[in-house]
Amino acid sequence: MLKQERHNYILEEVRKQNKVLSSELSQKLSVSEDTIRRDLKELSDVGQIKKVHGGAMQNGYIPFSHKDREIYAHEEKVTIVRKAIQLIQDDSVVVMDGGTTNLELTRQLPLDLKATVFTNSLPIALQLSEHPGVETIFMGGKILRNAQVAVGLDVINFVADIHADICFIGTRSIHHVIGITDFDREETQTKQALISCARQVVSMPLSEKLNTTQPFKVSPIERVHTIITELAPDNPLLDNYRKAGLQIL
Repeated sequence: MLKQERHNYILEEVRKQNKVLSSELSQKLSVSEDTIRRDLKELSDVGQIKKVHGGAMQNGYIPFSHKDREIYAHEEKVTIVRKAIQLIQDDSVVVMDGGTTNLELTRQLPLDLKATVFTNSLPIALQLSEHPGVETIFMGGKILRNAQVAVGLDVINFVADIHADICFIGTRSIHHVIGITDFDREETQTKQALISCARQVVSMPLSEKLNTTQPFKVSPIERVHTIITELAPDNPLLDNYRKAGLQIL
């Protein structure tokens, strides 16, 4: 395999898996680990990946396709949503942002649950339309192709009339001091509106998103009530969020 072919393969694996190990790449590509380390250094030097001990990871946020994100870390997302289900009571009014963890939550909802769900996510609206006890209201607007969510003034104006019990906000980055941040300004403004209409705000990030930041601020940490990850609640990585007053599940 030529060097450029190896580089393309490595970049695709990083895009899909978020991180790669030198030892695994060596086996898959049938080359020495020294060769892989040189490849990773070259890709890191031009800013395409971030080289770390034993391998490499994404250099900042790479916008996966929605299909890729559904596959990525699926078991961890199932662990998260099984904790989250307890927060949704019968007759709740729920606002649900986009994201594949939120989508998995809709798939795991008990069939006897009675609730009203407002969402700006196309995949979530379609999934909920099959639930016998959930009234689903889709908040339409301009669709972001990669995220499969509606954004903009149409959604923001719609949200202004909603009084929700709980909001499950899609989270790309969360920091115990800075709060929730995102890389897309228009999506950030829509998320801010979703948060503003709910009494309780729940963030469900994978642990790899903890203590990371993006350019635009979605919400201060004080506005978030509950954080749910795949980790055990007493994991030290969550200590600062506990100190900030968040409920940890």
